[in-house]
Amino acid sequence: RMRAISAELPRRDGPLAFNNVYLRVTEHMSERLQSGGFFNDEAFMADLTVRFAGLWLAAYDAVDRKPPAWAPLFDERSRRGVLPIQFALAGMNAHIEHDLPFALISTCTARRRSPASPGVRDDYEQINDLLAEVEAEIRRTFLTDVEQAIDDHLAPVAHLISSWSIDKARDIAWLNTQTLWELRRIGPLYYAYATGLAHTV
Repeated sequence: RMRAISAELPRRDGPLAFNNVYLRVTEHMSERLQSGGFFNDEAFMADLTVRFAGLWLAAYDAVDRKPPAWAPLFDERSRRGVLPIQFALAGMNAHIEHDLPFALISTCTARRRSPASPGVRDDYEQINDLLAEVEAEIRRTFLTDVEQAIDDHLAPVAHLISSWSIDKARDIAWLNTQTLWELRRIGPLYYAYATGLAHTV
């Protein structure tokens, strides 16, 4: 489905930049799952990968109103002067810091596990090694755009590229996962926290 999205979107469309990055990450994940031996619980991680991707596809397919965490990417998708790396980071930020906790919670619930179950955090951290490889490739690809555009206003963009960290975003996502997991027992607080997260990410 991600390949189909890449084929159907115009070249300068904002969501295309994120989708192409996410497609590369998912292909790497698929290779690790198929080769085996990378994760403690490959079935859990495969389930998580599908649920996680489903949240991006749901945001992409939403017609009337995009989920709040995703709204900036879609609202500004054709804005001139925004570099592909900015769109890609906007999508990565929304997907990791907002969607990932909900994908983890739904996977844990479906598999009768919890974030504290043996192996869950270890496998979660193992993905960081995989992402480090992809992140370096992504930065090299997008830095060409920044280097080729001679403009003073790009200095903050170059700083953003160098300072935004997938590892740190995933640390925040794990903390939000633990918080939301505990708040499930207190319905109103869970929904209040989830709503706040959607609007602040």
